[in-house]
Amino acid sequence: MFKTICVDHVGIACKDLDLSKKFYTEVLGLSCTGEEAVPEQGVKTVFIPCGETLLELLVDITENGDGPIGKYIAKNGQGIQHIAVRVDDVQAAIDTTIEKGAAMIDKAPRGGAGGMDIAFVHPKSVGILLEYCAPAKK
Repeated sequence: MFKTICVDHVGIACKDLDLSKKFYTEVLGLSCTGEEAVPEQGVKTVFIPCGETLLELLVDITENGDGPIGKYIAKNGQGIQHIAVRVDDVQAAIDTTIEKGAAMIDKAPRGGAGGMDIAFVHPKSVGILLEYCAPAKK
């Protein structure tokens, strides 16, 4: 079994990271905590603290714009791409999810932005792309 701790972040697919960052920083007065490329996932990301939850702005960095974020924007336009919940154990969350009959995209944790282990629940099981995340185990 696993414990769900909190909503960790909301992933927002963006066409233009600089333009999106400008809105959150200049209009809303929030601060960015840094940018990070995650080439294995074809994205560049920036986290923006908003209360106790983070907003994660995501932009496609693949050569042809055909990474997960590029595909999402082509199909749905910009907007909320996923919601992440922090759990105490990503592998236990995966195992329990599968045991309960829901579909996982990832069968094992993988590395994500910010030094997190992550895994995604398939949207057909929950209605939105749901991410489990926890600080990476060393």
